[in-house]
Amino acid sequence: MAADVAVIVPTLRRPEGLERALRSVFAQVGSLHRIAAVVVADNDPDGSAADLIERLRPQAPARLIYVHAPIPGVATARNAGLAATDAPMIAFLDDDEAASPGWLAALLAAQDQTGADVVFGPIRGRVPDGTGWTTAYLERFFGRDGPAENGLTADLHGCGNSLMVRATALPGPAPFDVAMNETGGEDDRLFTALMTRGGRFGWAADAWVDEFAPPHRATLAYALTRAFAYGQSPSQMAADRRDWPGVVKWMLVGLAQTAVWGATGVAAAVLRRPDRAGIYDRCARGLGKVFWTRRFEPKLYGAAMLSRGG
Repeated sequence: MAADVAVIVPTLRRPEGLERALRSVFAQVGSLHRIAAVVVADNDPDGSAADLIERLRPQAPARLIYVHAPIPGVATARNAGLAATDAPMIAFLDDDEAASPGWLAALLAAQDQTGADVVFGPIRGRVPDGTGWTTAYLERFFGRDGPAENGLTADLHGCGNSLMVRATALPGPAPFDVAMNETGGEDDRLFTALMTRGGRFGWAADAWVDEFAPPHRATLAYALTRAFAYGQSPSQMAADRRDWPGVVKWMLVGLAQTAVWGATGVAAAVLRRPDRAGIYDRCARGLGKVFWTRRFEPKLYGAAMLSRGG
């Protein structure tokens, strides 16, 4: 088959992670002939990834494109990457991820098998040494599980480690909402709209990537803040659909989760249960369903991320 896939890697001041991600793309087995371009969308206002791209360009097995997207925000970076290629199939890999050698081939096989507009793959979470009793929780948090076999799925995930059919999943020149640049959730909004249009989602069981959490993110405080934001998603997606009964339903679910897991979390803290981080996570997600409006959204990305040093 002709080269028809562009791999887009948004990046923001992670040179080591970006090089690891790109080298994992260069090492793909069974799918290199499908890669029309590898696009790096540099979200650093200073354009710090440019030198690395020039150094790696001679080693790239396909066209390596550098795009400077100086306004910080992952939605801006994804849109800039899309604008740099006309490939009909788009694979997203984040700059803190490394793909297994058969990653892209597995995504393509699952898409061919299911006919899905978007295909997701599994992720192994990797955290630095020294995370203590939270290690197992953080590895699960930064990871992604799914079925053991390929197939259609009703579960929606993030853009990292995904393959999308451009014509159906990525409409228009800028499909990612830049209003979500600092809060994240641009992928949730995109997928909610696709679901409303009757889009289909698939799972590629063998499309493994590793996600390496940097030390400043591999903390319980950061994970629980993101868990709260994840909890907001069902209520926000219902609001985006103007499904107000659905919003009420999710808020009631959130109240119940907060009550149950909050009480359980207090007991777990007193008893110092080794699984208490997971209990706190469930409570945080319940709170997110209740406090779902924009004023409560944590700012974890874009300019807010730069202000904390990446």
